[in-house]
Amino acid sequence: MKKTRSFTLPITIFSIVLIGTIALLFFLPAYDREVSFDVKILPMLNAIYNLFTFSFLVISLVAIKKRNINVHRNFILWAFVSTALFLITYVMYHFLTEPTPFGGSATMKMIYYFILISHVLLAIVNVPLALISVSHGFNMQIERHRKIARWTMPIWLYVSATGVIVYLLISPYY
Repeated sequence: MKKTRSFTLPITIFSIVLIGTIALLFFLPAYDREVSFDVKILPMLNAIYNLFTFSFLVISLVAIKKRNINVHRNFILWAFVSTALFLITYVMYHFLTEPTPFGGSATMKMIYYFILISHVLLAIVNVPLALISVSHGFNMQIERHRKIARWTMPIWLYVSATGVIVYLLISPYY
């Protein structure tokens, strides 16, 4: 029988460090950080990476519904790659700049903040869920993988889709 690896400790540590680092970015004092490129391109890259993630997740979902495990696994891994690229550009942008205030109407502001807050809260939940889902799949613990993936997939799809929507709503104010 194949021995399964436990990823619980690394997943817990990574999730806490990542979420803590992102939270810390919003409490760092603002100061002029000079860079040699226009940082305003980073939010657009974030949206593109979120769109890639969403697309890869949809393809992987269709593949698993058709019982094509290899395509499913490959596109989940691509979703992780695009999510990792998103996280890199997201942290860079928020380290290098101050938060952008939303400048729309009161109604649009309420819609924007509802989407943003739900996006952020579910993104926090999604970090360990996605890592646990993939570790169960990696260990061929199919039943455990299916149970958690039923929650992970819709949350991850929502987070990646709303990431694009948040960008579209805030982009006029950069």
